[in-house]
Amino acid sequence: MKPKLLITRAIPDEAKKLLTPHFEIDQYDKHTAIPRPLLLKKIKDKDGLLCILTEKVNQELLDAAPKLKAVATYSVGFDHVDVKACSARGVAVVNTPGVLTETTADFTWALLMAAARRVVEGDKFMRAGKYEAWDPMMILGVDVFGKTLGVVGFGRIGQAVARRAAGFGMRVLYYDTQRLFPEVEKQFGASFRDFNDLLRESDFVSLHTVLDSTTHHLIDDRAFGFMKRSAILINAARGPIVDEKALVKALKSGRIRGAGLDVYEFEPKMVPGLSKLPNLVLAPHLASASLETRTKMGTMAAQGLVDALVHKKKPQHPVNPEVCDKIGVAA
Repeated sequence: MKPKLLITRAIPDEAKKLLTPHFEIDQYDKHTAIPRPLLLKKIKDKDGLLCILTEKVNQELLDAAPKLKAVATYSVGFDHVDVKACSARGVAVVNTPGVLTETTADFTWALLMAAARRVVEGDKFMRAGKYEAWDPMMILGVDVFGKTLGVVGFGRIGQAVARRAAGFGMRVLYYDTQRLFPEVEKQFGASFRDFNDLLRESDFVSLHTVLDSTTHHLIDDRAFGFMKRSAILINAARGPIVDEKALVKALKSGRIRGAGLDVYEFEPKMVPGLSKLPNLVLAPHLASASLETRTKMGTMAAQGLVDALVHKKKPQHPVNPEVCDKIGVAA
């Protein structure tokens, strides 16, 4: 008998093809989040779960899923998964690391450029038929070339963003909990700063840190107070890193010049006032949304489930290796 698998969203055909021969599949293939009561009902008899960031894999779900043996999240981040609780139940957890590094860095720059040069405002202006003649003072943005980029969180994505800054002749600063070796800093042309100094010196602040108790609302009223009034904030990491109420206030008051967001504190909702701000570029979580990357993410998540539940071997991208290492090992 094939193991039973719940898929909580539409996924690329290539990923589905990997799974179909091996599993009895129950798929919620709408483009909206599966309702929580339905998720808890469907998971009851499942051996595996392929989910995305909107599904909380917590104690409640585990209690509803006595047969669950493996969870694959269609993402690099896994803050929506209670990994400790999964490990206590012997449930393997896998993710899709590495694959979206370059795509996310590309999109970070798309947000940065759009915010700096007011591309969205220009698009709306043209579509509204307001363009009558070239005007030296019309929709003035700011230059990117030669400015200072501050990268908060200097892991793979932060480093990929920094590499691209070289083409713009930018000075790159970074902040992370651990400073890199001098030779690595030299490789990226990046200089370490403590957090407050990075905010003070940067023309563009780009967030690429993980979300945890120490980074929740890392960018708040206090942080905005350190930033230049001409600064632009970019967040393509996790929404709750930014206090969106504080961001609305900072953008409205001119405390900072602008911002670009791909993620939101209460995603998919936005705090009141955010959508009304002209100096803010908004995207619906598109950082990894290239055909190539989303396909690769899907096949990686699918292969992790096939390895764990069908081939009974350690999956390639374990989140909780203490469980994944034991798959296929005789007791």
